[in-house]
Parts: sequence; C-alpha cells; structure tokens
Amino acid sequence: MADHTFRELETAAYCPRKLYYRRRDGPPDVPEGVGAIRDLAFDYDRLLTDDAALLTAPIEVDPTTVRERLRAARDRLDDWDALADPADRDVYLSGTDARGVAHKLVRTDAGPVPSLVFAGKPPEQGVWEPQTVRLVAAAKALSWGCERPVERAYAEYPAHGIVRDVELTARRTGIYRRALRTAQSIDGPPARTDNDAKCGPCEYREDCGVRTRSLRSLL
Repeated sequence: MADHTFRELETAAYCPRKLYYRRRDGPPDVPEGVGAIRDLAFDYDRLLTDDAALLTAPIEVDPTTVRERLRAARDRLDDWDALADPADRDVYLSGTDARGVAHKLVRTDAGPVPSLVFAGKPPEQGVWEPQTVRLVAAAKALSWGCERPVERAYAEYPAHGIVRDVELTARRTGIYRRALRTAQSIDGPPARTDNDAKCGPCEYREDCGVRTRSLRSLL
C-alpha cells in the first residue's frame, strides 16, 4: 500500500507542521456544508437549466455568474458530458507513492482522467499549490493502476461555477515531489510557519500559530 494519502501530501505542501498534528490526532471531520458543495459538481446540467435549483444551491457567487461560467466550461471542454455525468464516482486509487479518492473519473478519448472537487474559492488562474499536489497524486495513482500516462486532471470549484483543465507540467510534478519528500521526512514537529495567512483557518492555530519574531531580530 502507498505510504501517504492524497490529503496528507496536500497538507504537507500547505504546512508541514499541520501535517504533523494531523498525524498525531487523526484526520479532522469534513466541515459542515462541504458535502453539499461537492454534490453540485454532479448536478451541473440542472444548474444550467433549472432556475429554482440554482437559486437554492450552496453557491458562493451570484447565480448569473455561476451559470455563465458553467456555460463557458461546457462550450470550452470537449469532455463536458463525461465530466458532468461521470460513469465512475468517488473512485479509490492507489499508486506507488500515494492513495486516495478521485471524486470523478472522466472518460476521455485518450483514457480516464481524474477530477477533484474543491469546496473553497479558486485562485484567479490555475489552482492553489497544495491542490496541485493532490491533483498530481491522483493522476499518478491512476496512471499506476491503468498502466498508461495520465498527463492532465480536472479541478472543480462548483460553488463558483469554475472547472479547470490542469496540465501536469514538469513544474507541477516538481511541486508534488517536494511535498512527497516533506511528508516522508517528518518525524517530529517541523518549524512553525512565518506565513500567518495560513494560520487563520487552521484548526491547530491555538496550539501552534506562527513563529513570532522580536523587533531586534527584524532589524
């Protein structure tokens, strides 16, 4: 069995100290509301045609924007039908390095492609670095299982109506490899992060927090 889960590698890329705490305490419960947002990724066609469904959906931007974005994705993506109504859902994948669940396997002409559904807000372009790690992990695990290269993945942000086709470039693979090395090296509490923006939403912020520095050290 692979040593790490997709989520562990994602956490290693976000904050190694957070991964240490999660290993110590066990994975947290899925936040309330996340399941309802993920369900939207399997209901795109209804959101495009049913006004009542769209108006009551747990979306984070206005309904018109969600519908416009979904229409644009439908027009842009050759694999839209397979992505909107996937034959394979919540598929467990296990590769040489990592294991976890792909929310969808999108059947394309070149073979299956993993898709992961994220409940949060996407960046302006591309995907967040920790999510990049999770996408690469899923693609590599799928590649191992089907014995063929998997060079892309989908990232879905249904609460924002955004679907992104992510190419697994050398840079993204390098980010994944770095997270894998980080996860493999943790055998005690890593140093605290200097990036306090990461600490706000973290469940361990009261026990951990950022590394504080004195005025003398800053000067």
